[in-house]
Amino acid sequence: MAAAPTLPISSPQSTASAAAQPPIATPAFRGFVSRLSQSIRHGFSQRRPWLELVDRSSFARPDSVSEAASRIRKNFSYFRVNYVTLLAAVLALSLLSNPFSLLVLLSLLGAWLFLYVFRASDQPIVVFGRTFSDREILGLLVVSTIVVVFLTSVGSILISALLVGLAIVAVHGAFRAPEDLFLDDQEPANVGFLSFLGGAASSAAAAAAPAVASRV
Repeated sequence: MAAAPTLPISSPQSTASAAAQPPIATPAFRGFVSRLSQSIRHGFSQRRPWLELVDRSSFARPDSVSEAASRIRKNFSYFRVNYVTLLAAVLALSLLSNPFSLLVLLSLLGAWLFLYVFRASDQPIVVFGRTFSDREILGLLVVSTIVVVFLTSVGSILISALLVGLAIVAVHGAFRAPEDLFLDDQEPANVGFLSFLGGAASSAAAAAAPAVASRV
């Protein structure tokens, strides 16, 4: 008597392991974090000594508006990493003093990263039995961002902190005499206030591009 054909049976363990896979593209996310951390470390390696930034003997009132503008431009070029760090510190203090706004921003950022940017294209979002397409998810994220930034206190906190930080930087740049600074006249033209973040931004775009392009 011929033996009955063996029926394919899925292993519960393999099914459980497939269901336990993360809903995001883990390699892309790890590559993004790695590139971002390397770019930030490279940027902070160009930071000037803080004692040089607050040297009291180098402060003097500018004689004219044009001289103040020239000082700001030169100090921006020399202390750009320190200024960005100062701005980030002001933003961080403002958000830490408003824990709800910080939580909302972190939640919004996490939603963008894990629901759209780094989510694998073959991992649909299902809520209450309804499957959401990539365009629907993108629309919900855009609407949520607009609501959070423009219709809550988060936007006003960010704008206020940014204005305070820029005011501090501008006052320091105008009153800090740059004559004792070693300014390289051959510095590339694309080196500026936020230049050290360019590597991080390009790395983030390169890491996120494949995941986003697959949805277009």
